[in-house]
Amino acid sequence: MVKNKKQPAVIKDLESIRAMIRRHKRNDLIFAAVGMFVIASLTITLLVLFLDLILDGYPRFTLDFFTNYPSRKPEIAGILSAWVGSSLVLLVTFFVAVPLGIAAGVYLEEYAKKNWTSDIIEINVSNLAGVPSIIYGLLALGLFVYAFGLGQSILSAGLTLALLMLPIVIVSTREAIRAIPIHIREAAYAVGATKWQVVYDHVIQYSYGGILTGVIIGMARAIGETAPIITIGALTFIAFLPPTPVTVDPPFLNFEWLSSGFTVLPIQMFNWISRPQHAFHINAAATGAIIIILTALMNGAAIKLRYNIRKKIKW
Repeated sequence: MVKNKKQPAVIKDLESIRAMIRRHKRNDLIFAAVGMFVIASLTITLLVLFLDLILDGYPRFTLDFFTNYPSRKPEIAGILSAWVGSSLVLLVTFFVAVPLGIAAGVYLEEYAKKNWTSDIIEINVSNLAGVPSIIYGLLALGLFVYAFGLGQSILSAGLTLALLMLPIVIVSTREAIRAIPIHIREAAYAVGATKWQVVYDHVIQYSYGGILTGVIIGMARAIGETAPIITIGALTFIAFLPPTPVTVDPPFLNFEWLSSGFTVLPIQMFNWISRPQHAFHINAAATGAIIIILTALMNGAAIKLRYNIRKKIKW
């Protein structure tokens, strides 16, 4: 008799559990559908805008556009000085931000003691990643241009973008190192490896894919920055190239280009879009499409490299 009384209660509990499972599955489907709709809408919108940009700038996708200097005549104007300037500025940014960022990330994750000082540093690094780029420009204007006397030069621009990129590299380096399983470190210590041998030969090697991804994404962000470069006084019209970094005479390196005036692709685009003539707007559209393509290629390269590196790693 007691068994018969308990059976309806058990059945009722099972039905309530099934109903709860169906409700959660329905909520999951609704959430997935809404998320897919939002992602698809944003992707289609971006693709439409990008295709419109390409169609507007398509007439200027010629070799002359890449090899000509800017001009007051839109039909013969080009981006030679702009893409050369962008390349040199990013060169400085890379050699400053990448070593410092990776070293800082490794130190904070592997060597720094876990106390209130390291907590403050972590909070500040994370906050710096979200600071508007114009703030970095104002900081660089007072520090690099005036205090250090570097002037409105490629070196100042590269250091400015390096400051902007540093938090990204540091955070990505730390996250990549944290993803390494602890048993790799323990196995290395068990065979007598030192702290540096563990970090250099194992931790960095296994986290190389994530670190490289953060570096490329940071460079992709730097290539499209305009506000900090304008703040430190980049030229909007320049019809000459900086001195070449490599020479045929010993010591085969020339550092005069670091103090040269410059312009970059986003500023050249801004200069053309501010002109009233429609032909200049076509040039600006072509330049914008080139910047987007370069950014997409860099992000694609980051994803591909990370995939290849992780595929080769055997935990």
